[in-house]
Amino acid sequence: MASIDPALSERAHGSFRTGWSWTAVWPLGLVAAAGWIGVAALIELWPEIIPQPYGRELAGIALAIAAVLVVVAATGRLFGAASDTIRYYGPWFIATAALLAVWEVVTAKTGWLPVPFFSSPQSILEVFFDDWDRLGISIWYSVLLLAKAYLIGALAGVLTGVTIGWSQAASYWVHPVLRLIGPLPATAWLPLAFFIFPTSGSASVFLIALATAFPVTILTWSGIASVNRDYYDIARTLGAKPWFLILKVAVPAALPHVFVGLFMGLGTSFAVLVVAEMLGVKAGLGWYLQWAQGWAAYNNMYAALLVMALMCSSLITILFRLRDWTLSWQKGLVRW
Repeated sequence: MASIDPALSERAHGSFRTGWSWTAVWPLGLVAAAGWIGVAALIELWPEIIPQPYGRELAGIALAIAAVLVVVAATGRLFGAASDTIRYYGPWFIATAALLAVWEVVTAKTGWLPVPFFSSPQSILEVFFDDWDRLGISIWYSVLLLAKAYLIGALAGVLTGVTIGWSQAASYWVHPVLRLIGPLPATAWLPLAFFIFPTSGSASVFLIALATAFPVTILTWSGIASVNRDYYDIARTLGAKPWFLILKVAVPAALPHVFVGLFMGLGTSFAVLVVAEMLGVKAGLGWYLQWAQGWAAYNNMYAALLVMALMCSSLITILFRLRDWTLSWQKGLVRW
């Protein structure tokens, strides 16, 4: 039997997923490029009701995206994985161009959405050009705070979950405490945290770690408790000690549940991060949002929200990559 070319198989699989054919010339890419060229023309040729800075720069970004799409459309899979990724998101390029055009029309061109409560794309771009120093420092402080608190909360959650999932005595004492404290939102502990901890930074770390630890604990506990008991019996038959059973049997088998808890903990920790940074800190995205609202700088507020969305999405992607690498040995057993 003749072997199937892996490249052809991959192209066919990509075509099945997206609904668009993988040909040397990519018609959908040309359509998307035309859409982005139209966006650039809209920005440049239709005057704004209120002059907007950085309109030419925004049009240049749209033309750059169109140029990339034309290159990918004309060169097939010349750039390998990058070309495949761009082709896969082809419909999204069209949708994004359409949304940007509508946004531009209803704000900068016609003013149907009133200023300053609604910002135009140019005004958002202005924040990234003119206020990047303050915004960049806020991003840096938020990343440091989130990384420290999330790691502490995740470690505490995993250790607690393994303990109560393995030990009936620990489960007896800790389970009622979790049922009492866990469902409470972390922000409800704000007054107590700021009274107990010496600085607002340490209080923020505690709140974010608490928000992270609860879902990680519950999912880790569930994973440990659901491990097949036959695994333990086989390991004991081969002379395994309790620590071996925990570290080499229970924890690896429970890792899919652990990662679900880590994903949930990341979402809750990000929400608490914004609230914690609004109280008593001098930098961070939460502080930046509060500052922007106080000065009615809605352009800055929308820019910060966009940064937060991209930041959260990037962290989730990193966590997915870590999960794929850690659980690569389970790909035949777990549905991805």
